[in-house]
Amino acid sequence: MASVTSLSDSVHQRLAAALSAALPQAGSADPLLRRSDRADFQANGILALAKKEKANPRELATQVVSRVESGEVIKDVEVSGPGFLNITITDRAITETLAARYADDTGRLGVPQAQQPGTTVIDYAQPNVAKEMHVGHLRSAVIGDSVMRLLEFTGENVVRRHHIGDWGTQFGMLIQYLEEHPHELDHKADEVSGEEAMSNLDRLYKAARKLFDADEEFKTRARRRVVDLQAGDPQTLAMWQKFVDESKIYFFSVFEKLDMEIRDEDIVGESGYNDMLAETCRLLEESGVAVRSEGALCVFFDDIKGPDGNPVPLIVQKSDGGYGYAATDLSAIRDRVFAIKANTLLYVVDARQSLHFKMVFETARRAGWLSDDVEAVQLAFGTVLGKDGKPFKTREGETVRLVDLLDEAIDRASAVVREKAQDLSEEEIAERGTQVGVGAVKYADLSTSANRDYKFDLDQMVSLNGDTSVYLQYAYARIQSILRKAGASRPVAHPELELHEAERALGLHADAFGATVAEAATEYAPHKLAAYLYQLASLYTTFYDKCPVLKAETQEQIENRLFLCDVTARTLHRGMGLLGIRTPERL
Repeated sequence: MASVTSLSDSVHQRLAAALSAALPQAGSADPLLRRSDRADFQANGILALAKKEKANPRELATQVVSRVESGEVIKDVEVSGPGFLNITITDRAITETLAARYADDTGRLGVPQAQQPGTTVIDYAQPNVAKEMHVGHLRSAVIGDSVMRLLEFTGENVVRRHHIGDWGTQFGMLIQYLEEHPHELDHKADEVSGEEAMSNLDRLYKAARKLFDADEEFKTRARRRVVDLQAGDPQTLAMWQKFVDESKIYFFSVFEKLDMEIRDEDIVGESGYNDMLAETCRLLEESGVAVRSEGALCVFFDDIKGPDGNPVPLIVQKSDGGYGYAATDLSAIRDRVFAIKANTLLYVVDARQSLHFKMVFETARRAGWLSDDVEAVQLAFGTVLGKDGKPFKTREGETVRLVDLLDEAIDRASAVVREKAQDLSEEEIAERGTQVGVGAVKYADLSTSANRDYKFDLDQMVSLNGDTSVYLQYAYARIQSILRKAGASRPVAHPELELHEAERALGLHADAFGATVAEAATEYAPHKLAAYLYQLASLYTTFYDKCPVLKAETQEQIENRLFLCDVTARTLHRGMGLLGIRTPERL
């Protein structure tokens, strides 16, 4: 299926041609087209062009209008103000363009894919082995998953990476404790739930910590065990692997609850770069990018100083020979650039780590690992806040467990679904409640610009009114209900029909889906897609109120309105899917 030219692109091409004809010396000029509340579109590029060519903008605008090819697409162009153009589209063009999108049997709605896609490595959803996932892990997972989907949809080659914390000194303590209490991670049953796996790990971690703090001899044995681990001792590595495997049972259960696909082969933890650390340090030191300072291998920056005015370095290797996060992150960059051959490295990581990544990226540039052809970007996100506007904690001041948060959202959503449900069984209410609850959590996150903090307010999230995923899901379910009730009437486009104002507004907005997706993908901004979908659902509500569908005046009008309903539903379904949110057929 070929891609469909959007109405805005069709108008843009016609205006650009008229501009070139009116001012051949200006070459190809941009008419600067945008949606307008005075007409369908407004072009205001003539002002800048007239200034450059020392022409009168209103006269130039009038010349352009006389050269615009109207008819099939453009119904009317008028000059307004100092030289703006107000453009109205024909009803036929709206219906025909949507019909072409509707005919796309790939489900892409005629949205094109990149002709020359690049390769992006996206690093997101980064839990720690043997540790509970909490509310702080939510945003990296949800934002990263949506950005990954957006990029894949636009045709980019996407490599997913989950950089889990699976290495370091605490493993000496854990492994040594397991060595001395070998049955602590045994499973009583063949199948073990994520919750059981986590409670196993949690119990062992607390017991090991207590012993480590109280018993000097155990502490010495644990520290020796770290050395064995780093040296690759097979028995120690086998014990370490038990912790990783047990943690994965838990991780996968949480990601499944979040309705996210995390694949085992995409999990490359800190340990995955072990073999590269020494070489990374050697290359940095030999090239002079890093220098020894008080025994540690450091990279210094002119513009990064501490509160005391002294330079704050990036420490790649500690004075005791141990490696910091920087060594692992720099080795990961080498792997992603030279082995995976990525053009873009994207890190979905908390804004509080911005300084670390700024230093890491700058170091990699100095070392020549990041060239002009490779972009490294931290998609920094803000904090999840409670209703009081402070970082989200339990009443006892503890960090909120991610599983508890999702369970509560599902409970609240199930109550909303039960209240509205007319013909759903208990099983269906539970299934829809999960989809609505998880969708509500994701949408609240994704409808806020990533770099801003947002308030976690479940009452607001599962509300049927306002900018929530539930509002969008109900709009979709309502359309499915109308399509089921249509009987023998089918959705069919009738380009010959005149459109009601509400039909035109809905049609023009539905046509802008591809442009919105392209913008959201390019800017790594799922919130722009969320805002578009909310407006689509709002315009649909207006259309539904003003334009009877099954009781329209003629059979053609019934079919055309069913067609508009179905195009809207498909756009909602595809768009919500790119946010990682389900659209139930019945609610």
